[in-house]
Amino acid sequence: MKEQVITSGKFKYLEVGSGKPIVILHGLMGSLSNFQGVTDYFPKEGYKVIIPMLPIYDLPLLKTNVKQFAQYVNSFIDHLELTDAILLGNSLGGHIGLLVSLLFPEKIKGLIITGSSGLYENSMGESYPKREDRGYMTRKCQEVFYDPKVATDEIIDEVFETVNDRKKLIKILAIAKSAIRHNMAKDLPKIQVPTAIIWGENDIVTPPDVGHDFNRLLPNSNLYWIENCGHAPMMEHPDLFNDLMVKWLASTFN
Repeated sequence: MKEQVITSGKFKYLEVGSGKPIVILHGLMGSLSNFQGVTDYFPKEGYKVIIPMLPIYDLPLLKTNVKQFAQYVNSFIDHLELTDAILLGNSLGGHIGLLVSLLFPEKIKGLIITGSSGLYENSMGESYPKREDRGYMTRKCQEVFYDPKVATDEIIDEVFETVNDRKKLIKILAIAKSAIRHNMAKDLPKIQVPTAIIWGENDIVTPPDVGHDFNRLLPNSNLYWIENCGHAPMMEHPDLFNDLMVKWLASTFN
């Protein structure tokens, strides 16, 4: 990701292109570069892609939870004076996007979730056993994808370094527990924002049943599947992911 990080007030973010805003919400262990395919493509289609750096490690421990991140995103939208934003979130980012759409629907034009938490997800449990074993962490990173080659050395090194930073690990575990506790099954039927659900058929973190459940519970949703794909479709199949986004945006808002 070559773009310059912008600092404005308490916010840091990337911004590419001009036009209709797409605000991308990254996952717990995800980096901004996970959405490179979206960032490269959509500015050419008349969209401004904006990726705020979520304060994963910056909030006090008691405020390190999904609700506070949703409030942060709402403040970010207000700060940039965005109207009719399209939210795109992967994993934890999808969960945050759902909550923003529930609490502040007047600001959100549409929502795209992929591999989202909020209902059910498999995790490594209450801790990261063998986190000092790089081979173990390599296998855990590879399991996120259908094709283990997508877990590059750069991705593995970043995750390995993060989970072996004790302060960061405490925050990661706090957020993971918050996401599990904050089940949205009862709230999803209240969300009227048009929603695209793009899911990997081979996702073992948030299995296919989770995608079906989101589609069943969200009253204004469309579900799309990507074959030979794990938890991060926008990374494993960026071109197909973009095609599905374009199809949904055109059919929903044009």
